[in-house]
Amino acid sequence: MTERGAQGHLDTEEHDVEEALAVANDSGGRSRPQPARPTGSPTERHDLDLEEALALVRDPNAHPPGPTSPSPEHGAHTPGHPPGTAGDADSEGSGPDRADGAGSRATSKHPDRHHATPWPEARAVAARAARSVPRREPVHVSLDAALGLVLAEPLTALTDLPSFDTSAMDGWAVAGPGPWAVREGNGVLAGHAEPAPLGDGEAVRIATGARVPPDTTAVLRSEHGRMDGNGRLHAALPQGFGSARAGGTPTVAHGQDIRPRGQECHSGDQLLPRGTQVTPAVLGLAAGAGYDALSALPRPRAEVLILGDELLTAGLPKGGLIRDALGPMLPPWLRALGAEVPAVRRLGDSAEALQQAITSSTADLIVTTGGTAAGPVDHVHPTLRRLGAELLVDGVKVRPGHPMLLARLREDQHLVGLPGNPLAAVSGLLTLAEPLLRGLGGRLAPELYTLPLKDSVHGHPYDTRLVPVSVRADHAVPLHYNGPAMLRGIAAADALAVVPPGGARPGEELELLDLPWALTG
Repeated sequence: MTERGAQGHLDTEEHDVEEALAVANDSGGRSRPQPARPTGSPTERHDLDLEEALALVRDPNAHPPGPTSPSPEHGAHTPGHPPGTAGDADSEGSGPDRADGAGSRATSKHPDRHHATPWPEARAVAARAARSVPRREPVHVSLDAALGLVLAEPLTALTDLPSFDTSAMDGWAVAGPGPWAVREGNGVLAGHAEPAPLGDGEAVRIATGARVPPDTTAVLRSEHGRMDGNGRLHAALPQGFGSARAGGTPTVAHGQDIRPRGQECHSGDQLLPRGTQVTPAVLGLAAGAGYDALSALPRPRAEVLILGDELLTAGLPKGGLIRDALGPMLPPWLRALGAEVPAVRRLGDSAEALQQAITSSTADLIVTTGGTAAGPVDHVHPTLRRLGAELLVDGVKVRPGHPMLLARLREDQHLVGLPGNPLAAVSGLLTLAEPLLRGLGGRLAPELYTLPLKDSVHGHPYDTRLVPVSVRADHAVPLHYNGPAMLRGIAAADALAVVPPGGARPGEELELLDLPWALTG
């Protein structure tokens, strides 16, 4: 899906980069040092040149002060369009309201004072928004439904683990020094009642996990025992096991290969703290400790509203229509971020349908796609104004994804407006939706980590840039096809690299944002 409006088409239609540069050069003759850029295909170089050229048009120093010149927060704007609208020379459009992280009503009367929020601050605002939501009541869920949730209470041992002395190996339970007379029968098996005690010099076959008989000295592994012709068991330990007696017979250490009761924990011990995310291993530990259900924080509910009349849900693009990429992508991505997605609704370009969908939603988070700029069918901002929503973030200094937004609809409900271009929407997900959902779900923030770049990365002159990378050993390898409307790069990526303004050179350490399903990094 592509962002609509006059400005949104700059990312997808062919435009003459020389014309954009001429506009910049005609605005005062000032020049700006250009960051080194990597080589690439002609299409990639054109995309990078276009983005930089358009950014130069927004250079506040390129215009003399005057009634038509914007404030430094804006950059230049096209005559006939108010600052911050789709007419701005911005590769992804922008919104009309103030977004300094402190929040403002969508009914602001001073759209000319708008400026985008720095990328790190935008993420922090989203995290704070989650903390402002009243704590939700824990739910008790069965173990098979708890994966991915967060413990609402500490996981406390309900019993000793193990709850009785057990054999750690297949072999013989033995009493006293050898050789031993072996008790007849099938031996001691796991899951059976407590066996009869052993007498001194006696042994019995035993299986792994079985309860050891009372008075057992040790367990002799199957591979460490041998039977003589009279049916007596002897220890045949490898060198280094036990000790040599005067007669040369190796001995078995007391307690060898026995797991004593309470070795892992005792009843009442805290196994895991509150706030631990439930992984498969946590489920196994809980089951072993005797739990059938867990007390956990419920998953936040996220509803997706797909906007746009130009979208097809099947078949090849035709007649000016394009395939919807976000409808199939967003729900599983949101689930990977810990959300439950009860509904995906396709609304077209209807302001009435959008307002009705927002006001009727009971989800914790509403995610919209497209319509966040100021084109003739971009209804998100006007709808939020009518609803009296509080804009927490309205535009972010990041590429792609600049026209994303975060609004508080109610104390316990938020809306994240994603740009329509696919990679720009991914940027919005990781910038605003991920911190918000993480906080609502009670999950801890991941540890920040960095890796050096394998190759140089072109940067935006003023804004942070998020670039798909693959992680190879101890380096991050930038991937091509990383334009706002492209998914080819992110589909092969392990993470997004956070590129500072001006770009980064080979070997420079950059922060990485892991994709939720990535196994590397």
